[in-house]
Amino acid sequence: MNRNRVIPIALIIFLLGAGCHPAGTARVTATIHETASITPSLARSAAVTVAGGCVPDRFPREEATVRKVVDGDTIEVDEGGVPFRVRYIGMDAPELAGEPMAAESLEANRRLVEGKRIVMVRDLSEADRYGRLLRFVFSGGIFINSELVRLGLARATAYPPDVSCAEEFRSAESEARAARRGLWGIAVSLTPAAGNSEDCAEGCTTPPAGCRIKGNISAGGEKIYHVPGGKYYDQTVIEPGKGERWFCNEAEAAAAGWRRSKQ
Repeated sequence: MNRNRVIPIALIIFLLGAGCHPAGTARVTATIHETASITPSLARSAAVTVAGGCVPDRFPREEATVRKVVDGDTIEVDEGGVPFRVRYIGMDAPELAGEPMAAESLEANRRLVEGKRIVMVRDLSEADRYGRLLRFVFSGGIFINSELVRLGLARATAYPPDVSCAEEFRSAESEARAARRGLWGIAVSLTPAAGNSEDCAEGCTTPPAGCRIKGNISAGGEKIYHVPGGKYYDQTVIEPGKGERWFCNEAEAAAAGWRRSKQ
């Protein structure tokens, strides 16, 4: 046999084999993705403009359709048959498990985005520890994160490092408080601890409506605050007699000398 013919034939067989993949490896599953690596599947448009002047320009605008509203600050979106769960940045809505105004917050979020085409923009973080994409969301020219806070149906809550719009959210919350909308209409009958500001800047001994951050003091004397959803949040009990306090947002807790729990 001609030796010169054997090498090219073997090479062709090898290359063909290398190009084959096991069946199903490229299949997209119909589950909520738990990793940020799938975001290139979202439609992106550099031409899309958004209403929030605080939103970073350096990150792409992603487009998707809202297929389900989970609660006042979380949605599920769909793009090309691929589902993603999205958590709104910079605000925190009441939990559906019995918290005041939770149902109203959910319903308002539905009216604003359910079934609609939306534009999303990230801040510094891509996703949280639960795999949810962290995004500023816009629909019909409305900055959804800010609008829910302005309506009094969510609290302005800073989660560093994603704080590009923290000032806008604080302003929206101040407007809601002044107008006694939503959560703040309920809160007027509750007052912070004596000597503290309305916003619990020094910490409250009893939590005003919507103020859920727990400022705990460890056995070693360290001041650590816990946010809803944290590993130790539910089991942490605030004892004002020991100097422990409630806060309305993370900025207050940090300014008062507490640090965020690492878990």
